[in-house]
Amino acid sequence: MNKSGSILQKRSRPVDMLLRSLIYFAAFLSVALLLGIIGYVFYKGIGSVSWTFLTTVTSALKQTTGIAGNIVNTLYIILITLLIATPLGVGAAIYLNEYARPGRLVSAIEFTTETLSGIPSVIFGLFGLIFFGNTLKLGYSLLRGALTLSIMVLPLITRNTQEALRTVPDSYRNGALGMGATKWYMIRTILLPSAMPGIVTGIILAVGRIVGESAALLFTAGSGYLLPKLAGKGLGEGIAALGNKALESGGTLTVELYLQMQNGRYDTAFGIGCVLIIIVLAINLLMKVLAAKLQPERQR
Repeated sequence: MNKSGSILQKRSRPVDMLLRSLIYFAAFLSVALLLGIIGYVFYKGIGSVSWTFLTTVTSALKQTTGIAGNIVNTLYIILITLLIATPLGVGAAIYLNEYARPGRLVSAIEFTTETLSGIPSVIFGLFGLIFFGNTLKLGYSLLRGALTLSIMVLPLITRNTQEALRTVPDSYRNGALGMGATKWYMIRTILLPSAMPGIVTGIILAVGRIVGESAALLFTAGSGYLLPKLAGKGLGEGIAALGNKALESGGTLTVELYLQMQNGRYDTAFGIGCVLIIIVLAINLLMKVLAAKLQPERQR
């Protein structure tokens, strides 16, 4: 039999066609599930979303239902958590991948980060309640919630950054060092820009976990929904009020969604779900654009 015919026959085996069909079906099912969930949430909740809903807070006296305070709290939590966890996670990944010698210490650190990523969020909430609350004397506040979430997302950022750094070819490292560049200069100007898509992916996953967290925040951040009081204040006092907001109790959109579901207000809960989806999509698109801007020209 002709060898080329035999190879062609092997390439078109029914098993290969079946596996390819299963792969396409799995991909289609994933996209369909995502679109189905988003479509159902919007179908049930888009009617509750209005300008008043987005720009006011819930008030029994004014008879308004709003989530403006919860939106601000969510943005506070995202910003503070990323400011804490991103430098620590990226720095730890750089040390483990570029400086530390392979051995028991590195293996122990990697095992610890993997274990941390699998711990239930309610355990982190209890830890934040005891350590940041009782030990460090931080009251229910956005800062305490952000510190707790920083521990939760730190393994995620660290592991994704490690994997991103490992995808950079060693020729990049050897070429830069061979030209006389210092190791830190090589990391800062070559490795990090080349690994930026993977790092941003880790940050996006971390944002998704931050936005979707409720159990840990109920123990640490509370459920306040008031906006910062900026009316009648000058620039300096306004900045101080924004800073002090981090030390106040604040419930995120997910916490408010849980409370609304608990109270049987399902329309409001689905409306909050719509806002959450829009915020997550907007942040993901912003991160993708930022990653594209930071990529070296040779990789575009």
